[in-house]
Amino acid sequence: MSESFDIREWFKNPKELLVISGPCSVESREQLLETAAGLSEIDKVKVLRGGIWKPRTRPDAFEGIGEEGLKWMREAKEQFGLLTMTEVAVPEHVELAMKYGIDVLWVGARTVVNPFSVQELANSLKGCDVPIFVKNPIAPDVKLWLGAIERLEGAGLKYIGAIHRGFSSYDETQYRNAPLWEIPIELLRLRRDVPIITDISHICGCRELLQEVAQTALDMGTLGFMIETHNDPEHALTDANQQITPESLKKAFGKLTFRKKKFDRDEVVLQKYRKEIDEIDDELLNLIAKRMNISEKIGNFKKEHKVAVLQMDRWKSILDDHINKGTNLGLNEESVKEIFEIIHKDSIDRQL
Repeated sequence: MSESFDIREWFKNPKELLVISGPCSVESREQLLETAAGLSEIDKVKVLRGGIWKPRTRPDAFEGIGEEGLKWMREAKEQFGLLTMTEVAVPEHVELAMKYGIDVLWVGARTVVNPFSVQELANSLKGCDVPIFVKNPIAPDVKLWLGAIERLEGAGLKYIGAIHRGFSSYDETQYRNAPLWEIPIELLRLRRDVPIITDISHICGCRELLQEVAQTALDMGTLGFMIETHNDPEHALTDANQQITPESLKKAFGKLTFRKKKFDRDEVVLQKYRKEIDEIDDELLNLIAKRMNISEKIGNFKKEHKVAVLQMDRWKSILDDHINKGTNLGLNEESVKEIFEIIHKDSIDRQL
């Protein structure tokens, strides 16, 4: 990577894809330098990320190497020409990061959920010219995300970006954190001046999905990636399943389709709406299939107990209820009637 890359100019005009990569946690000097060496051979990688302090759920887990790791980050920068980036959660982190010349900071999802914590960080950053990214909060709350950005702006910071890293959900999905693409697009709508990149590692939670999610993020108009890499992912102390080697990252880039260097944000909004419709249609199909499975069970029960398949009084009552609910939701009465008549006919056919 060329040392001439100017991160502040990127914030002013993000015309090229910003790729931030490195280990989830800085674990040792050897681990960091070996990873950085591999990343320095990938032209698209501009920034070396590394977790120095790790907000872990359980107190007995590895919570980061601490200040010593910042020395290794500085060494990696000097040796390989990569800008450096780490997460800060308390004012002490900011002080130490600035002491060791960290180029870019980010505020993590667990910190963003607490406005008091964000304000403390903002206060500690007054007078600093450091670029900073704000990850989305764990919950899908665009106002919390926006509020964190505004607090940092209030402290006088000029170079602020957002990182979409997915959202926690009680529903079981294939993702570690559901992407919910509509949330970052809503932030984009509200703040077109704030560049948004995608942390595909935290969305996926596993290596197998990285390629797919990276391509989706590109198609949605992301302005950059944060991707966790490690020289020996299988033995990483944190998030081993979602990290890849620099070599794997280089291969992954070769399989991606890069459509534009600069994205039309209005086009991105349209793409977001289309994707929402696709997701809703998929959900509708799954719900209809689930409904038909239940209809078959009802049909079997009726046969066993010699109950007539067609119950006209019940069907009329149900249809009237659906039409009433549909019109209250702003739907066309005839459309609701036609949809449920088709569903009901298929249901009856399965019960005969």
